[in-house]
Amino acid sequence: MADRLPVPYDDRNLTVGYGAPHRDESSLRALICHTAQKVYRERFAVGLSGSISARLDATRILITPPGVAFDYVQPDQILLLSVDSLNQEMAPAHLLRGAAHHLEVYRQRPDAGGVIFAQPPTALALSIAGISMRTCVVPEAVIVLGLVPTAAYHPPGSPEAREAVRALAPIHDAILFAHDGALTIGQDPLQALFKLELLEHTAGVLQRTALLAPIPTLPPEQVSALLALRRQLGYWRPGDETRFCEMCGVC
Repeated sequence: MADRLPVPYDDRNLTVGYGAPHRDESSLRALICHTAQKVYRERFAVGLSGSISARLDATRILITPPGVAFDYVQPDQILLLSVDSLNQEMAPAHLLRGAAHHLEVYRQRPDAGGVIFAQPPTALALSIAGISMRTCVVPEAVIVLGLVPTAAYHPPGSPEAREAVRALAPIHDAILFAHDGALTIGQDPLQALFKLELLEHTAGVLQRTALLAPIPTLPPEQVSALLALRRQLGYWRPGDETRFCEMCGVC
């Protein structure tokens, strides 16, 4: 019998948003599939690339399976993993390569409820070109994303890649990995998607501005006002004072 052809996920009846009840396993599976469709349609992931996860409880996460395109992944295909899977010798190596970033985030960030790893093209291009996104240029990005670091490339799932996540995830909600992709962290997969969209938008603004003139940064007094909003809205991360002092002159 021929293999069943994949069918795109139908999310027309799914209720999403911050007020939506998507904390039980069934609704989280549906939310991951909904988020995967949006990531795919925005071309933040192509082919079989990328991964999306959600925290189910203190010890378990749900994550998209390897080898399934985001536009076709179904709720019953979403995998259930222990947060400690990285320490379990019986866990499949091919699975942990794709899940390693996610598992490390959940181990380091008790507040994390959703994680996306994708390849937004403009942000990825900046990482390859060595153009930093640790800048105070786009106001919304200053408030929501902060100063986005770029980690050196390491093979997916390698100890070096995991160490980079271990060092950066506690203090950043968005991380670029040179030549590889972007990681965003949110309260759930949908908020992680919003941060991914803002990351790619900001990268596009930086790219286009660089074609026209040297990129001007916001003056320190304006950045200071934005940082007050960053604190107020709950996006503040440990060490922000030092980072914004060094990069944007807000001391």
